[in-house]
Amino acid sequence: MNDESLKKVLSAVRKGRLSIPEALDSLKHLPYEDMSFAKVDHHRHLRLGIPEVIYAAGKSVDQVVGIARSLHQRSGGFLITRATEEMYRSLGIRGAVFHPASGMISLGGEKRKRGGVLILTAGTSDIGVAEEAAVTASYLGSRVRSVHDVGVAGLHRLMDNAGRMKKARVIIVVAGMEGALPSVVGGLTGKPLIAVPTSAGYGTSLGGLTALFAMLNSCVPGIAVMNIDNGFGAGCLAHKINTAGG
Repeated sequence: MNDESLKKVLSAVRKGRLSIPEALDSLKHLPYEDMSFAKVDHHRHLRLGIPEVIYAAGKSVDQVVGIARSLHQRSGGFLITRATEEMYRSLGIRGAVFHPASGMISLGGEKRKRGGVLILTAGTSDIGVAEEAAVTASYLGSRVRSVHDVGVAGLHRLMDNAGRMKKARVIIVVAGMEGALPSVVGGLTGKPLIAVPTSAGYGTSLGGLTALFAMLNSCVPGIAVMNIDNGFGAGCLAHKINTAGG
């Protein structure tokens, strides 16, 4: 959208020919910014409540930097997943933060944190995926608490956190190996539960397929299951549930 078309919308609102809700609706489907290698959707947040996020894997450093700078210029912030430290160093944008555990880069985000998202990991090897969920949900505006290494091999560790599960509005459970922890947590609480299988595990974990199948076949009803290692997706869904209703 260029300056002239935006001026027309604003002028129509000022003159009473267009209501504010109608103007907002017209802004939800504005053209993207065509950068040849990427078409950056600057108005996704208006439509979805989730801004465009840069998936860095498979992109060159220059491509990631170019998209990030474009987002920064328009909105003042950005979120990058599966990034490298080289990408972070190449950004040259003051205030950007590199999260080494998850390989994410963030700048800006919602300052006011609401509700309560609790993230549980079965093992220490699952922390990277859990951190991706945590950074995402926090960036979007959710209050996040993480508890690590409370897997089924020592259930007393999980039960020590019963109070935190009771207070949370939504729970993310991240687990590799046999993927049993979401079923256990789901049997202890009625809170919305998002299960994330990880690729952590020995040979027959099949890169996370065993955990994925276990979560999909849980006898606990109503568990939402993400793709393998998809902490970002879990963070987005958790935020939407956490903030539903305002």
